[in-house]
Amino acid sequence: MPENVLMLWFIYIIGGYLLGGVMFCRIIPKWILKKDICELSPDHNPGAANAFMICGVPTGMLCLILDMLKGFLPVYLALRTLGTENILFAAVMAAPVLGHATAPFDRSHGGKCIATSFGETLAVLPATNIGLILAGLYILFSTVLKINSHRKRSIAAFAVFGILAGIMLFYRRQYSLAAGFISISCIAIVKHLKRFSHEEESVADTADAQNDER
Repeated sequence: MPENVLMLWFIYIIGGYLLGGVMFCRIIPKWILKKDICELSPDHNPGAANAFMICGVPTGMLCLILDMLKGFLPVYLALRTLGTENILFAAVMAAPVLGHATAPFDRSHGGKCIATSFGETLAVLPATNIGLILAGLYILFSTVLKINSHRKRSIAAFAVFGILAGIMLFYRRQYSLAAGFISISCIAIVKHLKRFSHEEESVADTADAQNDER
């Protein structure tokens, strides 16, 4: 692989991770409305849903678009300039979602990866439309096979999506895309499980404190 091509791959990977780490849903409400959605929301998540709930539709929509764009841009640029055949394309796909989950600029207080993942499903449409299955699964688990907990619904959607996308894309020999979708699914699932664990600990600590007061 030529050195300049390898350098371009790493620019997309590192740039995608850093862009993913920008918490627009926390920055924009603070900048426009002087509101910290992490402090004001019940789950303290810097995500588009809380931006809509706390700041209204215009600000929420801006946050949603920016969260999707940070997944869309690096993946789309890599697809257009380098293609999807190299396995490094999977790392390009994983990078923005991992950046959003780990939030390197915000004390590791990252989001749940949903909007950024959807941005990536749109970015790879020229190569495959399998990413749209993720949207279909969210609709399915919100209506027909209803899962009431948003966290459990997200875990189920990403788990089923990762399996289906992996099988279908491996069958089509689109290995880098398969690895990319499996990667973002795993990152999202781990993030949701970690938040679930932290909230359980918080509830337990609150209950212990209340018992101590009694």
